[in-house]
Amino acid sequence: MTRLAPVIALSHGGGPMPILGDPRSANITASLKTKVPKILKLGTDEEPKAIVLVTAHWSTKVPTVSSAAKHELYYDYYGFPPEAYDLKYDAPGSPEVADMIEKALKDEGLESKKDSRRGWDHGVFVPMILIHPSASVPIIQLSVLASESPAAHYRLGRALSTLRSHNIAIVGSGFASMHNIPHMFSGITRTPAFKALNDEWNALVTDAAMTEDVEERGNKFDGWRRWKGAWDMHPKGGAEHFLPLVVCAGAAGEEKAKAYADEMMGLDMWSYYWE
Repeated sequence: MTRLAPVIALSHGGGPMPILGDPRSANITASLKTKVPKILKLGTDEEPKAIVLVTAHWSTKVPTVSSAAKHELYYDYYGFPPEAYDLKYDAPGSPEVADMIEKALKDEGLESKKDSRRGWDHGVFVPMILIHPSASVPIIQLSVLASESPAAHYRLGRALSTLRSHNIAIVGSGFASMHNIPHMFSGITRTPAFKALNDEWNALVTDAAMTEDVEERGNKFDGWRRWKGAWDMHPKGGAEHFLPLVVCAGAAGEEKAKAYADEMMGLDMWSYYWE
């Protein structure tokens, strides 16, 4: 049986804060430095040939693939200390893998575009600086869809799953457990009622991610907006931090998920992986 490269939907933290030493991000930072490299088998004989990174911070009409041999960084955040704008991540891109993604999507009947100019956003470079500081593995950034359609994202993941047999890992960079900026700043996330709601929500997310049957898993994610807490965790028009998980769930195939949680702001922020 051909070995398949891993898939992981990770929690990437708030802006550049995991790199800047924010104590609220300490657990996420530690996982990005220790757990994720092991899951991706970095530094071993099974190290991925490349990593396709589905970023919450790039929404487009059709799936769009970074296709240059080298991409600059796009500092798509505001109001942080000057050092947040001096961060560097010099991993190569891969026009070859971009072509493979385009073909995989076409074979699935999906339209796509290439983009050789847009910089890698912080959904890419912030976690990757911590995960793989040597930056030797090529990165190909992939957008989520502005439609927010869960079925379309699951189908996108199913198309990407074919790359895994070529030792190309799939990473979803988002915040599936909760990404509601007004709630984060209001303090409501620290109330017992919100924490209880978030726990119920996370249980539903984990149930869907852990479902082994591919069709059943897809059906569960297709109805995620009806889950209790969905609109509190990801408000209207703000599903982009949940959708990388849906893509990864589609790319996972028949494998059973594993999971870990990192505490942030008194909440458990879950990441899911298949290996």
